[in-house]
Amino acid sequence: MKPPKLSSATTQEITRIYNVLDYEGLGPVYCDEGGDAFWEDRRGPCKKLGIAIAKALRTRLPPMGQSLYVGAGVPEIPVLLMEQLELNRTVCPYNLRQAEVDILNQAGGENGIPFYCRSAETATVNVDHLWIVSVLNDPEEFPNLSVLFSYGRADPLAFDISAFSHERETGVRLFANCMAKLTLPGLLTTSVEEMPWVEHWCHLHGIPYQVEDRTYPTALVGDPVCFIRIG
Repeated sequence: MKPPKLSSATTQEITRIYNVLDYEGLGPVYCDEGGDAFWEDRRGPCKKLGIAIAKALRTRLPPMGQSLYVGAGVPEIPVLLMEQLELNRTVCPYNLRQAEVDILNQAGGENGIPFYCRSAETATVNVDHLWIVSVLNDPEEFPNLSVLFSYGRADPLAFDISAFSHERETGVRLFANCMAKLTLPGLLTTSVEEMPWVEHWCHLHGIPYQVEDRTYPTALVGDPVCFIRIG
């Protein structure tokens, strides 16, 4: 059975935000070139697929809770607004790209959801839901991790083992510091490609986890998103 539609107030606010975003400014954030064409093509799917994930997540979260979003940007707009407007939850989105944060905060206005331009590791919150989607396999932040774990096309002769080791330590620390803010039992939303980090953390701490079978495609790169019950 399909989850119920989002409220008209939520969908109107989602549409408003997507209509007022500075896509010219977002172009260089997401593309080395051709940013205008990219957003012309992905703007509709970004909204549609984001709403699909938002509807699925709404049935899995309790009202009045709190969520930490790691690396949240344009694709997370529908989910963030659903949490705030329909479940009266507090959302804390973090993003390392200053240009994108400025554009998102400008589009949201004075009463919008504030985005923070710093690492989610610095958040001083306890949450019952952690969102970390397409972060640890991001080819910009973790180029060596992404080619090995997510895409499986690392060149064995040219592969930088030292850089990989550094990125792996950074990824382990980032994931651990964010998971430390999740109260148990809690919900984790992540991409299937990032499951090795989840398994490593849970096994290390002896904490059980349950992965739902169904996945949902992300709007920009198509990474399948899954929901995991931790603890």
